[in-house]
Amino acid sequence: MTKHRLSHRWAELPPAAGTAVMATGIISVGLSLTGHPVLSAVLLAPAAGLWLLLAVDFSRRLLRDRARWIAEAGTPPAITAVAATCVLGTRLALLDRYVLAASLLVVAALAWPGLLLADVRHWRRRMPGAVFLVCVATEGLAVLAGTLAPAYGTWLVRAGFALFCLGVLLYPVALHHFALRQVVTGGGDQWVAGGAPAIFALAGSKLLTSPVWTGGAHTALRAATLVLLALAFAWYLVLAAAELARPRPHYDIRRWSTVFPLGMVAVASLSSASATGIHQLATAGRALLWIAALVWLLTAAGLLRQIRRGADG
Repeated sequence: MTKHRLSHRWAELPPAAGTAVMATGIISVGLSLTGHPVLSAVLLAPAAGLWLLLAVDFSRRLLRDRARWIAEAGTPPAITAVAATCVLGTRLALLDRYVLAASLLVVAALAWPGLLLADVRHWRRRMPGAVFLVCVATEGLAVLAGTLAPAYGTWLVRAGFALFCLGVLLYPVALHHFALRQVVTGGGDQWVAGGAPAIFALAGSKLLTSPVWTGGAHTALRAATLVLLALAFAWYLVLAAAELARPRPHYDIRRWSTVFPLGMVAVASLSSASATGIHQLATAGRALLWIAALVWLLTAAGLLRQIRRGADG
């Protein structure tokens, strides 16, 4: 394949490529939280670079191929644009790049309503795990709002809480449309069923640290965060058992939707440990983070093999 053809291929990235940004970004967040700034920065660079590529491609299609843009906007992977932007913004906030992170929050918030409505309008019964991406995108906004609240005020906590509640309410609706057989037959995005409650727990832990929550409200939010994290752990065990029972080792772009939930459960555990005072969760989070990092490496290796075959073809 010529250099021109290869560059053209990368100029036509599918919307599902946003999950690679989400996966890489959340592992970078986890590495930052566990005291590995160099490794975290190494992963932040490709996450930011791929996000820029996707943003350019998104804008180009909107301006030059509106029909295709509208068609793709109605598919579940399209809303990864919101989730990926929020994950990247959260990582930048950890670097104290608050203005840049806040700018990404604005971008994600503007894109979210249209993409969410376009996605939900096309829901049907027996959908793959990508159906849960509306929950993930909504909670991504809540996580970034909660992360930026100390810098920009408690109004972001209240906005984040509203998004947190909406994301949780969307979950049983998405579950109703999810084809449960995907647990054993899915190509990778079935893991988003467990990634969604994990990001619920992460959002809860971010909001929980605000002084807005006192007394019974604090207790209720803490309990909800722990229940949601327990649900994420339960899904983790079920999905991992299904992978062992029926291995699917070949590379598929949907495998980035496996890496993201693995990383999200780890990060949610780490964040919940400090927010709830249950420090054993931090130990679990560190162990789960290295599992997620290993799966990231295997998925990245699969992607590189696919690119090499395409370049040789």
